[in-house]
Amino acid sequence: MSTGASGLNAVVVEIKDVVKRYGAMPVVRGVGFACREGEMIGLAGHNGAGKSTLFKMMLGIIAADEGDILLFGEPVRGRRFREVRRAIGYLPEHVALYDNLSGLETLRFFARLKSADPARCKGLLECVGLGEAMHRAVREYSKGMRQRLGFAQALIGEPRLLLLDEPTNGLDPEAIHGFYGMLQELRAAGTTIVLSSHLLAEIQSRVDRLVIMASGKLVAEGTVTALATASGLPARLMVTPREGARARVSRALLAAGFVPQEAGDGAVRAAVRAPLRMALLRVLASLSDELLEYTITEPTLEDVFLSHQRGTTWVERAA
Repeated sequence: MSTGASGLNAVVVEIKDVVKRYGAMPVVRGVGFACREGEMIGLAGHNGAGKSTLFKMMLGIIAADEGDILLFGEPVRGRRFREVRRAIGYLPEHVALYDNLSGLETLRFFARLKSADPARCKGLLECVGLGEAMHRAVREYSKGMRQRLGFAQALIGEPRLLLLDEPTNGLDPEAIHGFYGMLQELRAAGTTIVLSSHLLAEIQSRVDRLVIMASGKLVAEGTVTALATASGLPARLMVTPREGARARVSRALLAAGFVPQEAGDGAVRAAVRAPLRMALLRVLASLSDELLEYTITEPTLEDVFLSHQRGTTWVERAA
C-alpha cells in the first residue's frame, strides 16, 4: 500500500450524491466527493451546513436516504462495514466522557470497545500530552485536556481513516501546533484525515484540499489557491509612500487601472484583480523611489468562504 498524498493512492472515501432528510427537511443535499490515502481534507461550512450529519452517515450511525458512501471500497450499510469501522477513528464535536473514570481508565474502556490492545493506552496519553494526568479523574480535566483525551481515543487501534469534528476546540496555541504536527506525521504514514473546522485561518495552510458546504450542499471543492482563483476575489495592495509622495503614487496607480483609496495612516490601498497583476508590478517598479514599503495580500480561505456566504455562486473542483 502506498503512502503520502499522490494522485496514485487508493481512494479511501467515496461519497456519491448523498441525501439526508429529517422529515421533509433536507440537511444534506446531493453531496459527493472522494478522498485518497494520505490526504488531509478540510470540511468547512457554517453551523447547520450538514458537516456533522455527513460524518455520522460515514460512520453508519445514521443512514443516508439517497446516494452511496463507501469507505475502503466497502458500502457503509454493507455486511463487512463492522470490520471496516475498526480502521476508523472519530472525534465528535462534543466529547462525552465519564467524569468518575481516570484518563487511563477512559482510554482502556474505549480500547476494549474497539477490541484494541489496552497496553498501548499509556503511550497514546503521553503522545497527546496527558502523561502526567492519566491517573486523574476526568472531572478534574480542563476543556482542553478533555479534547486531548478525545483525540487519544480517536487514535486507538492505529486508524487508517480519521474523522475529526472541530478537533481543536478548547486547545491553546501550543497544543494546536502539536496537534497538527501529529496529523502531519499520520498523514505522511498514509492515514487519510477529514476534519471540519470553523477556524478557517487555522486550516488553510494545513490541508491538501477544501470541501465547502452551505445549506446541506457542496458548493466548492479544491485547493485553497484554486478556490481563491475561482472565486474571482482580488488581492489587496497596501503601499506606504514617502513623505509628500502620496498624491503622485495615487495618480500612478489610477493611471494603471487601479482604484486607489487613501487611508488615514498615510497608506494607499487598492484591490488587484488577476489580469492586472503584471501591470501592478510595473507600476511598483516605476515608483520604487517614492515608496517606503508595500505589501500584497492574497485572498484567504475566510475571504473565499465569506464571499460564498454573501451570495457568490461558484463551484471549483481541483484534483
